[in-house]
Amino acid sequence: MSKILKVENLNKTYRSGNHDLTVLKDVSFEIAEGETFAIVGPSGSGKTTLLGLCAGLDVSQSGNIWLCGQNLTSMTEDERALLRNRHVGFVFQDFQLLPTLTALENVVVPFELQGAGRSSLERGKELLKKVGLGDRFHHYPSQLSGGEQQRVALARAFSNRPSILFADEPTGNLDGETGAKIEQLLFELNKELGTALVIVTHDLELAQKTNRSLRLRSGSMEQMAL
Repeated sequence: MSKILKVENLNKTYRSGNHDLTVLKDVSFEIAEGETFAIVGPSGSGKTTLLGLCAGLDVSQSGNIWLCGQNLTSMTEDERALLRNRHVGFVFQDFQLLPTLTALENVVVPFELQGAGRSSLERGKELLKKVGLGDRFHHYPSQLSGGEQQRVALARAFSNRPSILFADEPTGNLDGETGAKIEQLLFELNKELGTALVIVTHDLELAQKTNRSLRLRSGSMEQMAL
């Protein structure tokens, strides 16, 4: 099975006052197509930073990241954005829905960026139905519960049929019952569409449901659990 993501000797440092703060130290791992993978660790361990680097949202000081066969390190910001638009889905902990757009309009935003036509509306409706929001097409985020907003965000993340989906604490702002439903949807869509799934989470029970997990502590790899 080919690799959808390969991270090699990754380092990330931020400037804090007169000092350099190292957030990631020599992190390396690989993820195969269709695989489910968790990144776990305490707050401040570098999990979200690592996720952003892997998705091409940020750049590292050293090391390499190959995403869908392309080296993010050698790409421009515009090239990384184009790669994300074509191959990457991202689910944020705080949903990041556009408040002036309906649920359906939020889901079809990626299609609009690709210049898709009317078929995008049908695809958006199909995805909202898959996540149980077939009766919420025309509701705005303010009219939806937290769980419903996360479902919209999940439908949007899968709208471009991504090769890989990154989810940053996708159940972190939800109650236990709602979070469990979101977890189930993530794995169902992963299986149905063959999308590789990378989850940052504090929830060890959720991490144990993935094929493999990477544990970070103070920016360093602590262990790889098979």
